[in-house]
Amino acid sequence: MDVTADDRSTKALLARAAEEATAFRESVGSARHRPAISFGEAVARFSTTLPEDGLPAMAVIEDLMERASPGLASMVGPRFFGWVIGGSHPVGVAADWLVSAWGQNTASHAATPSAAAVEVAVAAWLLELMDLPRESSVGFTTGATMAGFTCLAAARGDVLRRAGWDVEQKGLFGAPPVSVLVGADAHATIFAALQHLGFGQEHVQRIVTDEMGRIVPGNFARALAECTGPVIAILQAGQINTGAFDPAAELIPAAHGRGAWVHVDGAFGLWARASPEQAHLAQGFEQADSWSMDGHKWLQTPYDTGYAITRHPDAHGRAMNILASYLPKTDENERNPSHYVPELSRRARGYPSWAMIRHLGRSGIAEMVRRHCRIARHMAERLSSEDGIRVLNDVVLNQFIVRFGADRASEAGDRLTKETIRQIQADGVCFVEGGDWRGHWVMRVSVISSATTEHDAERSVAAMLEAWRTVRDRATLEIDAVVPRCDKSERDNAERAVPFNRSVLDC
Repeated sequence: MDVTADDRSTKALLARAAEEATAFRESVGSARHRPAISFGEAVARFSTTLPEDGLPAMAVIEDLMERASPGLASMVGPRFFGWVIGGSHPVGVAADWLVSAWGQNTASHAATPSAAAVEVAVAAWLLELMDLPRESSVGFTTGATMAGFTCLAAARGDVLRRAGWDVEQKGLFGAPPVSVLVGADAHATIFAALQHLGFGQEHVQRIVTDEMGRIVPGNFARALAECTGPVIAILQAGQINTGAFDPAAELIPAAHGRGAWVHVDGAFGLWARASPEQAHLAQGFEQADSWSMDGHKWLQTPYDTGYAITRHPDAHGRAMNILASYLPKTDENERNPSHYVPELSRRARGYPSWAMIRHLGRSGIAEMVRRHCRIARHMAERLSSEDGIRVLNDVVLNQFIVRFGADRASEAGDRLTKETIRQIQADGVCFVEGGDWRGHWVMRVSVISSATTEHDAERSVAAMLEAWRTVRDRATLEIDAVVPRCDKSERDNAERAVPFNRSVLDC
C-alpha cells in the first residue's frame, strides 16, 4: 500500500498528536501517580510480529497512543516525588515540539545559525544566573550524566597535559596515573562517567563522608597529601538523598594548592545559587574548574537537556572537538555547538532552555527554588510529628529521607518502610520511591516539580500518613497473632521474624 497517502494531511496528524498530549497534561493533576499496567503487561502490548505492510500515518499515531497510555507514569504531575526530576514545564515542552518539528541537526553554526546562536545566549544567561566565571564554556548535553562525563574528560586532558602527556593524541596507554578523589556518597552517574573515561571503579579514592553525605575536610586533606602525580577532585552540590553540600570553601583551595582540577556535580543543587535565600548553601563552588548541571531539574525543561560548564574552554574544546573535512571551517571566535559535547548529530537543545529562562526570568527561578525548599521542610515536619516516623536528614534544600518504624528493630524498620512505600504507590495519590541510606531502607522525597503547590504537599502528606497507619496497624495485628503484648524482647524477635507481608521482601 502507499503509506504516504495520509502524509499529505500533516496538519491533521500533528494536531491529533498535540490534542492527545494536551489531554494528558490536563489530566495529570487528578490522575493516579503511577502507571496502570506493569512492565510485563506493557511489553505484551507492544510485542507484535514485524509488520509486513505499513499503516497510514494517522492510524500509526492512534495505535501508539492506545498502546502506550496505560503504561505512562505521571512524572509531570504535581505530586511526583520519586526522583529529582522537574515537571517538564509546558513552555519548555512547546519549545521542544518546535525543536522536533524544525529538525535541525545542531553540529555547525554555519548550517543551523539560530540553533547555534541560542546556545550562545543561554550559556551567557546561565553563567550570570549561577554567578560562575563569565569566561567559562558551556556544552549542551543530554543531561547531567553526560555533562559530568564531558567535564571530567576535559579535566583528564588538562591534568595530564600539565604532566607532559597529550591524552587526546596518545590515549591512556603509558600515561601518568591520575589520582581521583570523590566523596563516598557521590551520585552513581559520577562513578559511571569515571568508568567510561578509563578510571575504573577500584582506582578511584572514595573519601569518607559525614552523616549528611558531605566530604569530611580532614579525610580529604589526608587523601590529597597521599596523591602523587595529576589529581582530579570531585565535589557535590546537593547530595541526592539529603540535599547536603560539600564544604567547597575549604576543599577547593586545598585541592588547587595541590594542582588538582576540581569538578562539581551540581545536577540540581547548584541551582541554589539562583535563589538569594539558598545561595549560601552553594557558596565557594564558583572557585571550581568545572560544573555539571541538569536543565530538566529546576529549570523544568523536557529531558535531553544538561550543561557541561568549564572555566577552561581550551581544555573543554580539546576533549570534545570533532574534526572532519566535510564540516564547515570556523575561526577561533566562532562557536560550533559540537565543539563542547561528545556528539556531532544531535537535536537543538538550546531552545527549551532559552524558552524557560525567558519565561521564568531570574525572579521566577529564584521563587520556585525557594518555594520547593519551603514545601520540603513543611512536609518533613508534618511527617516527623507522627509516632514511628523519623526524618533522617537536615532539610536544607528540597530533599529529605524518611524512615518508617523508626522505633522498631532495624530489620522490622526496613520491612515497614518498604511496605509503606508500596502502599503509597498502590494508593496512587502521590509517587515516592525508596533507597538504601547508611544500611537502612528509607523513603526518598524530592520536591522539584513546577506544578507542586502547598495543597499538593498537604494532600501527599495525608496519603503518606494514611499508608503508614495502615501498614503499622497490619503489622501490629500480625505480631499480636504470634506474641501477646508482654515481653519486649520476644516482641522484638517477632518483629524480625514476621514478614508482615512477604511481598515486601521483593519490592
